[in-house]
Amino acid sequence: MQYLAVFFLAMELAHRVALGVVMITVIILSVVLTVWSERRVAAFIQHRVGPNRVGPFGLLQPFADVMKLLFKEDVVPSSANRFYHVLAPMISLFAAMTTVAVVPFANGIAIADVNVGMLYILAITSLGVYGLTIAGWASNNKYSLLGGLRSSAQMISYELAMGLSVVSVIVLADSLNMTNIVESQTANPLYWNCFRNFLGFVCFTVAAFAECNRAPFDLPEAEQELVGGYNTEFGAMKFAMFFLAEYANMIVASMVIVTLFLGGYQVPFWSEAPWFVQVGAFAAKTVLMIFVFIWVRWSVPRFKYSQLMNLGWKSLLPLALLNLLLVAAGVLLLGGK
Repeated sequence: MQYLAVFFLAMELAHRVALGVVMITVIILSVVLTVWSERRVAAFIQHRVGPNRVGPFGLLQPFADVMKLLFKEDVVPSSANRFYHVLAPMISLFAAMTTVAVVPFANGIAIADVNVGMLYILAITSLGVYGLTIAGWASNNKYSLLGGLRSSAQMISYELAMGLSVVSVIVLADSLNMTNIVESQTANPLYWNCFRNFLGFVCFTVAAFAECNRAPFDLPEAEQELVGGYNTEFGAMKFAMFFLAEYANMIVASMVIVTLFLGGYQVPFWSEAPWFVQVGAFAAKTVLMIFVFIWVRWSVPRFKYSQLMNLGWKSLLPLALLNLLLVAAGVLLLGGK
């Protein structure tokens, strides 16, 4: 019996590892498609053509960019701290890739379906700021340092509103488990948290834009002011790792928004949908949120730094706190219905 238990444990571990490898591969390929999509959507918004030479419809352009970065010389400034200069992009990429571990893609399909999934997401995403801050400091460049400091201040400011929005979802679902949060929204779209908890949905989405350093919150790498911010002294594969982490963060943030507020893998009005239909519904909702990220970037101008801080502390934080109080009062008065 002991050997049988070890065998089943090994099989379960192998299953989780295989699922993790598949998901990392899917995210990397999704980053490639997202980069291509961003260029095409930007071109459409600005009445341009966009990439259309490398491969059919320009689909191979991101692969050409990767090959270019692979063959570029990796230069570390003589005054930089070499160890931390190499470590910084690794931290950012690690935080971006491991967040997806607790996100359910269908009923029963998740790399790790743990009871504290939401706490895990908040813990791992908070690690991302260390990569950007260390990158700014280790480069020994004033523009990089300013970009790193801006990034840390921005993420800390918006994490508070994001955390309060998440707490409102936890109050509605009465669980920290991501699958339970999805199941609490049911297959009826009117019960999805984007309607039941609309203010929390808005606060979380805005905070997600800021956490991902996406426009109009891209102050840490504002080219007109800071050359490239924390990216200034990075090239070759280290720059590619930061680039990959940024787009992976956007994809994972879209997945988390879908899970918390858009019903996750729930198919509208089809509660007994098979797993592959649930995966398709989850993917379609995620693509929709990614399109929103891209659309906003090319439609809204960058905020000033004072506007960024005022929005986070004077508008978003009070709104998220008010929303939490309203949701808690509603659950108390309605008995959790």
